[in-house]
Amino acid sequence: MKGISTHLEELRRRLIVCLAAIAAGILIAFAFADQLFAILIRPAGDINLIFVEVTEMLGTYMQVCLIGGIIIAMPVLVYELIVFVSPALTPGERKYVWIILPFIILMFSGGVLFGYFVLIPPAMQFLLSFGAGIATPQIRIGNYISLVSRLLLAIGLVFETPVITTLLARLGILSSKWMAAQWKWAVILAFVLGAVITPTLDPVNQTLIALPLIVLYLLSILLARIFEKRRGDGFLNPSA
Repeated sequence: MKGISTHLEELRRRLIVCLAAIAAGILIAFAFADQLFAILIRPAGDINLIFVEVTEMLGTYMQVCLIGGIIIAMPVLVYELIVFVSPALTPGERKYVWIILPFIILMFSGGVLFGYFVLIPPAMQFLLSFGAGIATPQIRIGNYISLVSRLLLAIGLVFETPVITTLLARLGILSSKWMAAQWKWAVILAFVLGAVITPTLDPVNQTLIALPLIVLYLLSILLARIFEKRRGDGFLNPSA
């Protein structure tokens, strides 16, 4: 019981630190909210965004500040998570977790930049031009910000695939042989995710998501083969 209470107390302290970091991040995001709105609205081009509900703009403002605050606090959140779980890891495993930490942030940032500069502009052009001869688009700012935020978050998380698989392979949990054997399913899943993530039915935009996912999966296999722990094929293997 004493051990459980100690872990719960440690978890409580870590959560308090995380909440404090998010609160500080929200305050920073609030100070630069106009700049954040300008960045998020830029892919929409020259369209005029509107709000039709009394509280919609306030709610959207708070949403942008919350998202910005979480992103600003992300290094602290990841650090607290690693410190909390590190006692369950061996010294060697802890070393690799710390080594891979910068790459987690780097790949997430790369995914966000890919979504912002490569995916969102053609997706928005398709959505806003489709049926333009029938009706004039009047886009609610709340709807637009929610859509862009979900896309950027989803793509950023997807770009973490090589980092996570490399870590799991190094810890002996995942096998490059098992991943290579599942490549056909990975291709199918990439196009399914492309259809889910992309807000359009345009196959070109869906392929813009699917192809990088396939490349990331192949890169994951290569990195897993290089860094996997030399103690068999891991828990996930074709013969399991």
